[in-house]
This record gives sequence, structure tokens and C-alpha cells, in this order.
Amino acid sequence: MTQKTDYTSDYRPLDVQAIREDFPIFAEIPPLAFLDSAASTQTPRAVVDAMDAYYDTYRSNIHRGIYRISEEATDQYEKARQKVARLINAPRTTEVVFTRNTTESINLVAYSWGSVNIQQADEIVLTELEHHSNLVPWQMLAQRTGANLRYLEITEQGLLDFTQLHDLLSEKTKLIAITHVSNVLGTINPIQSVVEAAHAAGAKVLVDAAQSVPHFHVDVQQLDCDFLAFSGHKMCGPTGVGVLYGKSELLEEMPPFLGGGSMIRSVERDISTYADVPAKFEAGTPSIAEAIGLGATVDYLTQVGLASIHVHEQELLKYAHDRLRDIDGITIYGPAPHQKSGVVSFNIEGIHPHDVAGILDTHNVAIRAGHHCAQPLMKKLDVIATVRASFYLYNTIEDVDRLCEGLQKAQILMTRRN
Repeated sequence: MTQKTDYTSDYRPLDVQAIREDFPIFAEIPPLAFLDSAASTQTPRAVVDAMDAYYDTYRSNIHRGIYRISEEATDQYEKARQKVARLINAPRTTEVVFTRNTTESINLVAYSWGSVNIQQADEIVLTELEHHSNLVPWQMLAQRTGANLRYLEITEQGLLDFTQLHDLLSEKTKLIAITHVSNVLGTINPIQSVVEAAHAAGAKVLVDAAQSVPHFHVDVQQLDCDFLAFSGHKMCGPTGVGVLYGKSELLEEMPPFLGGGSMIRSVERDISTYADVPAKFEAGTPSIAEAIGLGATVDYLTQVGLASIHVHEQELLKYAHDRLRDIDGITIYGPAPHQKSGVVSFNIEGIHPHDVAGILDTHNVAIRAGHHCAQPLMKKLDVIATVRASFYLYNTIEDVDRLCEGLQKAQILMTRRN
């Protein structure tokens, strides 16, 4: 199953040095080679300024205050929703629900949609590439309902084996929950093809887009997915804010996830009626400053250009693969660079990933080491953990060189110790 998607239609070269000047941390720590953006990105000054403006000049609650600064806060909060809707090409702004992060977005669907639509003996299809955030909520749902989980496996190259898909799908299949991009291997999955197969079988599709929305154009209408989730902190935005996109007809039918203020239409002693979406799913005071910051993030990434970010990451990825292959004892996991996003996971023979990370840190190179919240995938790869370097718009060829130089120094150091 193949799918060709052009992520470079409006590409223009990045001025990476100018971009780095937008991020205060690189002035604070000039030698920092930050290669852990798959976990959480750095934040540009424009986003911090937008949040500071809220706290400094119109700090107030939203939607209820009948005074000027509350109305301004409400306006900025809802403008952020509009910006997000445009970013992912959602047909309606009301299809964008603010959450805390991707994890909460997926749990919202698992509890709300799942409680109504999943019954005993129904089947949910997952993949071996999933982050725990798109695995554990479905395990919990299956335990509550008696549903069954089925898995689409990966090939030796780290690609999903789509020859299995039609055998997995049946009249019992209610949902496919799939990552757009693997946070471990970087594998880019052909979501449109998955959606077409799922819909033909009568199933819905939820896409974990935490590793795709920040890195290339994601169009929910083109994908035709039913749900899509992502986080602000992985796209140069604040922590504590995420997004759930859902088709209107599905969100309307779903019961509330949390009860309380803001999500109601009226409350009586024994019964309540609920607000329209998206308010129905945004109980209590939300992360107002963070949502406004997310809106500023969308502005920033749009100005830089997602196509340009994708091409830049691909150049770094190819260079990193070439450099890493020249180092003895390194095993790289996952597909070839042209089949994945800006992530490379690897191990060095005889050195634990945590030791690699610690040694690199002494050289101001920040990478991730561990199971990356993907333990089933680690078992599939027959490893306990991997070293992961992940790239973003502010990374340079020099960052990759420093990574490789640090790895060679780690080998020398561990050889001396042994």
C-alpha cells in the first residue's frame, strides 16, 4: 500500500541562523545542539511575548466576563482556535477542541466516543509503532468493554506491513488508531490509504499527529480522518495545550468527557443540558495563555513555512544517516530517510543508551535515550532502549557533526573504562 504526498509544494530555503535568533535559549546556551524536539521543542520569543501580553495587559477569564479585558481574552482565545483550524484545514472552527495535550485528546475520544460505540467483541486496530498515548487508552477501553485489540505489524525496514490490513478489518472493526509519524523510527504512514480501507469496512480512524503537524502540511479534509490529535509543545508552542480535531457529526453525538463549568447550557438540581461543541468538551477554566501562545505558534510556523521545515529536516536526516554509518558499531533502526520524518534512532555496540546520552550532555548535545514511551516497539526491535536524535527548523549541519563527534568520543571513553 503506497501513497505519494507532496510536502514541498511551497518550499523556500530556510535562513536557519536567523531562525535560531528567534529562540532565546540559543543565546542563553550558545553551544547547545538540541536534538530532542520529538520530545518537546524550544519556544520562539514571539510565542513567549504573546503569552506575556495576556498576563501583563488583559489577564482575565474568558466567555463570561462582560468587561473589556475579558472580551479581549475571549477574542484572542477563539482567534487561536481559528488559526489552528486553518493550519489543519478543518472545515469548521467548531471541530477544534482545546485539550492539555495529545494524550488527553486521545483519552477524550476513548472515553466519550468509545463509551457509546465500542461493545464486547468489537475490535480496535492499532499498530506496533504506537506511542503509549495511543495504546494505553485503548487497552483501558477494551478492559472496560470486552473489546479486542488487534495489531498491524511492521516489516524489518520499520514500515507497516499493509498486506495484513485487509485481513485485520472485518465487520467487528470499529476503529483504527494509528500514528501519522512514529516518534521512534520516524516512519511516515500513508494515512489516506488507511482511512479509505477503514471507511470501506465501516470503521472510524483516529490519527496521532503529534509528530506530523509540527513538521509538514497536514490536511484533515484530504486525509478524511475522523479524529486527529496533536500537542502544542512539540511544535514550538507552550506545554499544557493540545488539540483534538473531530468531524462535527461525531463530536455532536459524543457525551461530555468532563463535567463542570463552561460546558453546560443549563443546570437543574437533577439534570443538566450541555453546550454546543467545542465548549461541551472544554469544562472549567482552560489554559488561556497557552491557547493564545499556540495561536502565536501557528503564526510563526506559517510564516517560516512547513514545506521549508520538512525539506530542511530531510537534508539533516540524510546527512545524519551518512555520518552515522561511518561510525563503527552503530545500528540504525527504521526506514530510509525518504520514508520518514526528522528522527533517527540507533544504538552503539557495547554502550548503553543512557551512557551515550550522559556523555553527549557533557558536550552540550541534547538527545533522548530510553524506550520513548513505545515499549512494545522496543520488544519488536529486540532492544531495551535506543538513542534518538530528532531534528527541527533550528538545527544545523554543525549540530549533526557535533553529535557524531560526541559519539566517537563516547566510544573512546568507554573503551578506556573497559
